[in-house]
Amino acid sequence: MAIRQFEVVGRKKVEKGDNSRLFRMKIFATNGVVARSRFWYYLSLLKKIKRANGEIISVRELFEKNPNTIKNFGMWIRYDSRSGTHNMYKEYRDTTLNGAVEKMYSDLASRHRARKSSVQIVRTAVVPAKDVKRANIQQFLNNAIKFRLMHRIPRPESKEFRKTFKAQKPCSFF
Repeated sequence: MAIRQFEVVGRKKVEKGDNSRLFRMKIFATNGVVARSRFWYYLSLLKKIKRANGEIISVRELFEKNPNTIKNFGMWIRYDSRSGTHNMYKEYRDTTLNGAVEKMYSDLASRHRARKSSVQIVRTAVVPAKDVKRANIQQFLNNAIKFRLMHRIPRPESKEFRKTFKAQKPCSFF
C-alpha cells in the first residue's frame, strides 16, 4: 500500500474556557486512521498526553507542490535494531517525498532488516545539489550524464519489410 503524508493537529481535552496548546505533526501513513494512531503514539512519547485525555482537531493529507521535477531528499531517522536504537541520515532522489519515504522503508528493510514499525522519521528536507553528501546521489547530479541504450533490436521501417524468419539473428548492441 502506498505511503501518504498527513498533517494531524491535536490537543489535550479542554475544560470550559481553558485553551490548551495545539500539537501539529506531519506523519507518513497508509491512510488517515493509521496517521491518527501514530499521532497519539508519538505524542505520548513526547508529552504526557494519551488518547483518552486528548482530542484530534484535524487530519489532512499533504500533497507535493511540484511532482514533475526530480529532487534530492534528506531524511533524519531513528530505528530500533536487534542490538539497540540507531540514528541515521539518508539521501534519496525522487519526484515526491512520499516516493522517497517508500524507498527509505524498503532500503532499511533490505540493508538493516528494520521493520516499518521500528522506524521513526525525525525530519525530512529537500537538499540542494551543492549540499548532497552521499556518493550514490552525487553521481546523478552531473548535467552531462549519459546512459547506454541497452538491447536495442532494429525494427523494420514498414510492414512490407517485416519477416517471420530471418537468416541472421538481430544485433542488439551498437
